[in-house]
Amino acid sequence: MSAIANAIEQYKQTLPNGVELIAVSKTFPKEDIEEAYAMGQRHFGENKVQELTDKATALPSDIKWHMIGHLQTNKVKYIAPFIHLIHSVDSQKLLETINKEAIKNNRTINVLLQVHVAQEETKFGLLPTELYQLLDSQEWQKLTNVRICGIMGIASFTADEQQIRKEFDTIHQIFLTCQKQYFANAEYFREISMGMTSDYQIAVEYGSTLVRIGNGIFGKRYYQV
Repeated sequence: MSAIANAIEQYKQTLPNGVELIAVSKTFPKEDIEEAYAMGQRHFGENKVQELTDKATALPSDIKWHMIGHLQTNKVKYIAPFIHLIHSVDSQKLLETINKEAIKNNRTINVLLQVHVAQEETKFGLLPTELYQLLDSQEWQKLTNVRICGIMGIASFTADEQQIRKEFDTIHQIFLTCQKQYFANAEYFREISMGMTSDYQIAVEYGSTLVRIGNGIFGKRYYQV
C-alpha cells in the first residue's frame, strides 16, 4: 500500500464518527488526488481558484470540493457551478456575491463564516465582534441561495499546546453562541472546520466536524504558495 493510501486508511480509522476528513490537495498533482480517491476519499480542499477549477475539470465529478483559502469576490463565479463548501467567507459582500452566482447556477451554495482568533496578523477572517455584527445586521437572511452551515477557524502556528487549546475552545464557543442566537431552528448549522495535520486531534476534542489534512496525507509540499 502506498504512503497516501496508508495515510487515508489510518485517518479514516482514527477519526470519530461525525468528523469528515478533508484531504487538502493544494499544490499536489492530480495523480496524488486520484490515489486518495481510489481509497474512497471524496472530500478535497484547495486554496487557489485556478488550481481548484483545473482539478475539478480533470478529475471525477463526484468529488466534493472545498474552498479553504481566501476567496476574492471576482473569483466566485468560477467555482459557483460545482463547489461543495466554501470555508472562508469573511464579509457580507462576499456572501452577497456567492448568493448572486448561486442564483445564476440555480443552486444553493453552502458556506462557513471564517473567524479570526489566531495571534498571527496574516490570517484572514472576521474578528468575533465583526462576526456578530454581520449576523446582527440580518442582511444575510435576505440571501436566498447561500446557506451558512457553521464556522471555520485556524489556530496560531505555535508549539504551545495550551494556546492552541484556548483558541480552539474560543472557536467552539463562538459556534455555540451563533447556533443559539442566530441559527436555533437551522439543523444545517452544525459544522466547525478547524484542525490541520499538526493539531487536528486537539481540534476534534473541541468539536471540530471537518479536519483539513494536507501534509499528513500527501507528504511535504512540492512548492510553496
